[in-house]
Amino acid sequence: MSVPDFTDIAKPSDGRAVPAPPSRGSTTTSTTTKAKQAVFSLPAAPVPAFTDISKSANDILNKDFYHALAANLEVKLKAPNGVAFTTKGTSTHDSATSGSVEAKKLLSNGIYLQRLSLAYLTLSSPLDRAFLAYFINPTSTTRPPAVTGLIYLKHAGMSITETFTTTNMLSTKVELDNTLAQGLKAEGINLFSTTNGFVGQKLNLTFKPDPRFHARAFFDYTKSGAVQAVVDAVTGHEGFLIGGEVGYDVQKAAVTRYSATLGYTMGSATAALQATNNMNLYTASYYQRVNSTTEVGVKTGFDVKSNTSIGMELASKHQLDPSSFVKGKINDRGILALAYNSKINSGLTFGIGASFDANKLNEGGHKVGTSFTFEG
Repeated sequence: MSVPDFTDIAKPSDGRAVPAPPSRGSTTTSTTTKAKQAVFSLPAAPVPAFTDISKSANDILNKDFYHALAANLEVKLKAPNGVAFTTKGTSTHDSATSGSVEAKKLLSNGIYLQRLSLAYLTLSSPLDRAFLAYFINPTSTTRPPAVTGLIYLKHAGMSITETFTTTNMLSTKVELDNTLAQGLKAEGINLFSTTNGFVGQKLNLTFKPDPRFHARAFFDYTKSGAVQAVVDAVTGHEGFLIGGEVGYDVQKAAVTRYSATLGYTMGSATAALQATNNMNLYTASYYQRVNSTTEVGVKTGFDVKSNTSIGMELASKHQLDPSSFVKGKINDRGILALAYNSKINSGLTFGIGASFDANKLNEGGHKVGTSFTFEG
């Protein structure tokens, strides 16, 4: 092989032409420019629900402070068939105890239902009606036979939750997510007391057709026949949020309440202004993640109707390490609360908190509470 000329050293041996480098002012986009464009073209986060516009501030002010209860126990287990069990028990500072047992089954991979029978009950009141469905011999390992009454649901996006409390209340919730329509989640809840019988029914609808819109509707039917409805909606653009809520009594054909909220999110900071209680109670909140380990939040309010301030709260959270954190808050009345949370291992999370009246440290009335969460 002959030695090439100096100007031909970079030329391929097969004679293919080598593209010239882009000149100054060329329209060719560099890799760095494309990366920057990709960063700035990231889609905006979906707008939250109406009650979650100030969620970041509310969480840091109210969540994971354990002094409100003397003791709290929660056990979470998952059976081999996918049923998730959650057992909760609480004890107040007045020695009152309560508890609940919850079982939840996800049916998102499709289910087979055989021998479906429906019973229509006509009770004393025209509105006291219920449908009962009995599902017998379910199987998902073999294709079901072609028999009358067979129902086959594939990718139903369904979950069923049964909860029983120490107040003898049985709650049955059926959730359908993206099943009836894209972006629509429906929840049906039936409440039954083992001592007083039928208590009520609830229907909750959440509609998110677009990341810039979030709407919900709640319908509550009580044993007395009253039907209450609450509808809220939130829309947003470039960090700005605006939402409204209205309550309606179907029997009285009257509006029972209305509220409005404005919010703004910029990076790690969130601010919100809420007008609730028929626009008589105004609440302002602010939350900011200062750095990777520290968060702060503040909240204050004013009651226009009574012309009084409802106080101010300031809270902070600091992550000590990946498995533990501390929190503290204080309000304008001098009530100080401190809390510590640690994930001991994969199956145990421990929390302890205390509340003190800074104006009466030498007196009683201070509260201490603990929390244990077991997972398996």
